[in-house]
Amino acid sequence: MSNYTKPIKWGIIGCGDVTEYKSGPAYQQTEGFTISAVMRRNAKKAKDYATRHKIDKYYDNADLLINDSNVDAVYIATPPDTHKLYGLKVAMAGKPCCIEKPLAPTYKDSLAIYEAFKAAKTPLFVAYYRRCLPRFTKIKELLDKNTIGDLRHVSWQLSKPPSSIDLSKADNWRTNPDVAPGGYFDDLASHGLDLFTWLLGNVKKVNGISLNQQGLYKAKDAFTACWVHENNVTGSGFWNFGSSQNVDKVSLWGSKGEIVFSIFNENPIELNLEGKISEIEIKHPKHVQLHHVESMRNQLFDNVMAPSNGETATHTSWIMDHIVGDLQFF
Repeated sequence: MSNYTKPIKWGIIGCGDVTEYKSGPAYQQTEGFTISAVMRRNAKKAKDYATRHKIDKYYDNADLLINDSNVDAVYIATPPDTHKLYGLKVAMAGKPCCIEKPLAPTYKDSLAIYEAFKAAKTPLFVAYYRRCLPRFTKIKELLDKNTIGDLRHVSWQLSKPPSSIDLSKADNWRTNPDVAPGGYFDDLASHGLDLFTWLLGNVKKVNGISLNQQGLYKAKDAFTACWVHENNVTGSGFWNFGSSQNVDKVSLWGSKGEIVFSIFNENPIELNLEGKISEIEIKHPKHVQLHHVESMRNQLFDNVMAPSNGETATHTSWIMDHIVGDLQFF
């Protein structure tokens, strides 16, 4: 039986929007975890965050938080371009770490982070939390039960119109190629591609086209790709962030039927068997990273391996590099 009487004290680097609702409260609500310190480059904002969330200590210097003896583990929730910088420092400090997704802007940097934690023999988790959400664990259950037969193909369309921020050409790290070379693809498509490797297994080959169609910002905004998983399930996707419609549709085809679902929307899962469609409705928890955070707790206390880690996230970065990078064909 687990003993949570001596909680693991987490420090958060980068207490921005994602930590306000999605993740921060999950760390505070998970038995065996507590947050002992936060860091933000703006000391006033760091203090405000700490005060509102009843956290004892705050910093405006990441090194001080990482080396604080009252911090047992570190959650890096900054934009991707600083993940390697802070991640390597946490690995050197020998502390367990969770890094927001994507693990880094490139496969090369992701691999460097992964190898640093492997060398330090220290756990590295990555916040691909959809691997733990009930609606997606239900889909995995259906696949494991061979509900739609032998798997054949997965396809995903994700398209969105440009946002008001995009149209105004205001600063936005998500469309700054120095931070996110793939723009919104890095931020959003990474979730689905990572999920597919969890559901269907690793990818052995991938080709992609990526470009900028709108000219609203410097990062790329249009992508298409095809790939094959190690079990020979094929895949295809297109992601466009200057489209006229909001579409988020994944189709999983099998020899006996089809499963249709969304990565980001909470619409019901559709199960199509022999022409009969049934729906399964599963809502997300209030704080969507809760199950992911609990999975880290289960590994750190009970040695039950969490589904999202440095190795799996590095593989996702490898897939994304093939789509966003120079490996293009026309």
